[in-house]
Amino acid sequence: MADGKNDTLEAIFSMQKELAAMMDLSRYPASAEGRVSALSTAIIHEAVELQRLTNWKWWKKPSGFDEAAAREELIDIWHFVVQASIELGMAPADILAEYKKKNKVNRDRQASGY
Repeated sequence: MADGKNDTLEAIFSMQKELAAMMDLSRYPASAEGRVSALSTAIIHEAVELQRLTNWKWWKKPSGFDEAAAREELIDIWHFVVQASIELGMAPADILAEYKKKNKVNRDRQASGY
């Protein structure tokens, strides 16, 4: 993942920190728990916006899928996920370590018929 100079996740975290520094945080919760809760709510709402772009309503005539809009909504989710990671004191290396642990759990579950 890393090439020593230009790690993608490091770049994303850096850009997110720069964006957060520009924002008016006067309404942002003071506690870490409150911030994670607010970010979780934002993630949920962005996920709903992404879902609304899909034809999930089986009772409704399907419409065209706007992939560009879907990508934009997905990146909105990423913004909030990265900010929540930062709020929880996680760096890109921590993300990779936690991902590897959970990936192993999920693989083990699949291998055992989960």
